[in-house]
Amino acid sequence: MIRREFLTSVGLGATTVSLLAQGGGAMDGVKALIFDTFGTVVDWRGSIAAEGTAWGKAKGLDIDWAMFADRWRAGYQPAMDKVRRGELPWTNLDGLHRMLLEQLLKEFRIEGLSEEEKENWNRVWHRLKPWPDSVPGLTRLKKRYTIAPCSNGNVALLNDMAKHSGLPWDLILGAELARHYKPDREAYLTSVSLLGLKPKEVAMCAAHSADLNAARGFGLRTAFIHRPHEYGPRRQADSAKPGDFDVVSESMLDLAGKMGA
Repeated sequence: MIRREFLTSVGLGATTVSLLAQGGGAMDGVKALIFDTFGTVVDWRGSIAAEGTAWGKAKGLDIDWAMFADRWRAGYQPAMDKVRRGELPWTNLDGLHRMLLEQLLKEFRIEGLSEEEKENWNRVWHRLKPWPDSVPGLTRLKKRYTIAPCSNGNVALLNDMAKHSGLPWDLILGAELARHYKPDREAYLTSVSLLGLKPKEVAMCAAHSADLNAARGFGLRTAFIHRPHEYGPRRQADSAKPGDFDVVSESMLDLAGKMGA
């Protein structure tokens, strides 16, 4: 008798059987899922490149907008490190992105923009588009778990992104509330505390191994979501195999299936 038939024969329901058969016991006791956002839920690179291409045509700019997106993102960790070291006061991600944008405009020789145009372009991060499976996968997960971002994005950015893309969060969590950027301990545990839960009752979900390893070090459960196209052809995305984290999934919909949602 195969395992599924045995579980059914002892009177377990279909949902429980499905969850156990997939190894869902690794997430027993989890009540909330918190998500990395950039790259895991939304396609930052493709979104910026697409909007830049359209905007560039209107402005008569011949720019490699995928490279522009890569360069903008490349400044992300160094800028947060300056906040961690005290070289900058606490500055939210919109503020960091704006400082980086000023440098990029010089690097790519984009001149003559008004302050309004610069601000609108900086807010492209508020308009990022989700991966095709993100909204349907999150909608399924929401029926079984509390779901929220645990992102380095600020609250206004994440709220605008949710409105723009239809992301069905129950609430907005993340770095700004903790005044610490991931992978700092406070970024994860403030989210856990605000949910009124214990770390073992919350799973961090991300496409980035470093994010998950940090969360696991602070007692959270972990779920990997593979995003092979996050960086385009110029850089290989993170990958994981079963056993590397509590759950390893190929998409948000795959995660929902493995989490019994």
